[in-house]
Amino acid sequence: MEKSTEISSKFWNLPQKTTEELEREIIFIDDIIAKSHIEKELLHNINDIKIVFDGGAGYGRFSILLAQHGLKVTHFDISLPMIEKAKEIAKEKGVYENIIFVHGNLEELNIFKDNEFDLVISFDSPISYTYPKQKETIEDLIRICAKRLIISVYSRLAWTYLFDPAQKYKYILNKNSNNPLVIWYVDNGINLLKDHIPDIKAVNDFYVTGLMEKYEETIEKFSNGETPWPVSYAFMPDEIIDVLENKGLRNIKLAGPGALSRSIPGEVLENLMKNEKIKSDFLEFCYKYDSQKWVAGMGKDNILINAEI
Repeated sequence: MEKSTEISSKFWNLPQKTTEELEREIIFIDDIIAKSHIEKELLHNINDIKIVFDGGAGYGRFSILLAQHGLKVTHFDISLPMIEKAKEIAKEKGVYENIIFVHGNLEELNIFKDNEFDLVISFDSPISYTYPKQKETIEDLIRICAKRLIISVYSRLAWTYLFDPAQKYKYILNKNSNNPLVIWYVDNGINLLKDHIPDIKAVNDFYVTGLMEKYEETIEKFSNGETPWPVSYAFMPDEIIDVLENKGLRNIKLAGPGALSRSIPGEVLENLMKNEKIKSDFLEFCYKYDSQKWVAGMGKDNILINAEI
């Protein structure tokens, strides 16, 4: 097993990660926008789909959605607590029998046959956590796919935390939440910016390498018993297109969920979320705007890719 896989496994199996993931659409506006975009993209592309593989399926946000639409889904994840929560939700929703739950990591998909699934999906960028095998992971997902691939990866052009370490603050929908990340941003977010001077060398290094964390330093932390954030790789849009085209995929479409929201003040985003009709109309427009290829690299964090085999 790759050291990066061991790091990801330890991190995503932390007890608090399941709760944090479950709460994201409740407390963060950018997550609401991203999940809404993905849901629309999926439901527009399942007319000829019967069997689905969801890699890095987490607590089942999309595997359960597709099962509710009558599809047979293999729910695949590196975290046992996430899988257990997904099972619980699937039973509550009455779709447990439509889902096969498998514990594993995306770097090892040899248990699945070529062209086994009509649709292969992977969201919230688990592919980016498979460094240094991110390209091979995508190729293996393509191998098991018969009709359509819809995945997300971290975008190198969208990752601007080095310039704005408080950028998540404006997306907090419920600033009274007891979520630890919300509490941290509310208490410290604005203060982070007062004396912040971006490390331009670090920015340039990231732009060249695509690595958000230094590989060797992360491995050293892990070896010392810590639970660091997994090493994660951010793609350039052209880079991901090259990988797909080299494997013969066609009608490749890129999107940048959250691109429009970058230009909207946090107060306005909060106002848009308060009325369900306005919220629905806004999310529909976000989907149209963020689906334009011209903004594909500038989503909130991810590039969303939809391609035919």
